[in-house]
Amino acid sequence: MNQHIHCIVSDCHYYESGNKCVANEILVATDQFGASQPEQVDAQMAMKLTPETAGNCMETCCKSYIPKNSNFTSSDSVKKMQ
Repeated sequence: MNQHIHCIVSDCHYYESGNKCVANEILVATDQFGASQPEQVDAQMAMKLTPETAGNCMETCCKSYIPKNSNFTSSDSVKKMQ
């Protein structure tokens, strides 16, 4: 699968012009999780972390978030209808 990770945080080490993230791994989390964990908790620890539910896009820093089994997607294409 060929993935493109977009990023608009220009002062990040992994930011590349064209709003691209060039990190080998990323960790997407809920805002609550992110606020409660130290910076040392990152993508390298992902396999040890317990998954959480967000409920909606505004509860995450992932602006591509779409609830599982929702009517907002078709296969894996990005199609939001909110």
